Amino acid sequence: MNNILLSKKGIIDLHSLKKYIAHGGYEALKKALSMPPENIISMVIESGLRGRGGAGFPAGMKWKFLPKEREITKYLICNADEGEPGTFKDRQIMEFDPHLLIEGMTITAYAIGACRGFIYIRGEYDWIAKVLIRALKEAEDHGFSGDYILGTDYQFCIDVFRGAGSYICGEETALLESIEGKAGRPRLKPPFPATFGLYGKPTVVQNVATLSSIPFIVNNGPDAFKTFGKPRNYGTMLFGICGHVNKPGVYEYPMGTSLKKLIYEVAGGIKGNKGLKAVIPGGLSAPILKADEIDIEMDFDSLIAAGSILGTGGIIVLDENVSIPFVAQKAAKFFAHESCGQCTPCREGTNIIKFLIDRIAAGEGSLTDIEQVLRLCRCIKGSTLCAMGDTAAFSIETMVKKFRGEFESLVK
Repeated sequence: MNNILLSKKGIIDLHSLKKYIAHGGYEALKKALSMPPENIISMVIESGLRGRGGAGFPAGMKWKFLPKEREITKYLICNADEGEPGTFKDRQIMEFDPHLLIEGMTITAYAIGACRGFIYIRGEYDWIAKVLIRALKEAEDHGFSGDYILGTDYQFCIDVFRGAGSYICGEETALLESIEGKAGRPRLKPPFPATFGLYGKPTVVQNVATLSSIPFIVNNGPDAFKTFGKPRNYGTMLFGICGHVNKPGVYEYPMGTSLKKLIYEVAGGIKGNKGLKAVIPGGLSAPILKADEIDIEMDFDSLIAAGSILGTGGIIVLDENVSIPFVAQKAAKFFAHESCGQCTPCREGTNIIKFLIDRIAAGEGSLTDIEQVLRLCRCIKGSTLCAMGDTAAFSIETMVKKFRGEFESLVK
């Protein structure tokens, strides 16, 4: 199968600029710099590329929201925070093919007129940050980044910014606050980053996999990109499969690939020939699916219709022996710890949910506690500045509703 993002995976010393160029690297940048910027934006819109960071918003449309004047200072931010539990796809690109990301960022910056870029990476990925810094120096030394790129008047510099490991900084406005040296807390929107972003300037924030898809689109055209996937969900997705499977790992498949196929064919089925109990399809914040719900296509629209989300494509597989109340306990602890504390419903609600689920898991809860958890989830949804409150509530609520019998078996 042809890949877009992992086509060079397995090539020795791929960090090397020489290797990257030998396999067609930076040809898309050369082509892009010979085109009017608006034509690149049109290509990306026509390709149907949607953001791979979780929200699935059309990338080209996000770019189009920026002011068209080239003299205005604009920023491009690569969101490489990757703090979603169960998610480990972006590191595959940054660690093994960093120049693909650099090329994608440089083309994107040229298209939107950005002069400065940042790769915001979580502090725990320190060794990958060093790979990126080395690759950026290579690119700058050979004229693919920095001043007068490839002999043109275009200038674009990229810096690597290490975050402090805060989950909420995966939210784009909290990420901007963090880069500015403030506490990583989401901003009230509007205004949106396209008009008031980093340091108050127009800004685009995109995920690693989204930006890394741009060279393919420029090189091969929108129609080639649309040969992968399905309508409204074109291209490929990096699926990080973990949990109780025989072959955990990151796999690139077209959008719309069956979840059942990914588990039983791609990842080799359930470890120890055990039965499947449940799957979390898009990272911990995605609502859980029961074993009889996995005959579903993995794309943004199909999963929303099924009551879950594609999210980051982090597939967590749980076998028949897993206690769902135990999973809910771990999830509740994570969300309570990672809440930035800015919104009362999220700050207080996630902590009370954690307290109640801990009590239920310890065998000291009651049926009233289960109802209270569900009531709190309903109150949190739609009441917070960012989507963290919603996703935390949906995640816990779905576990309790779909596996209520397991929770009730633990209460007095």
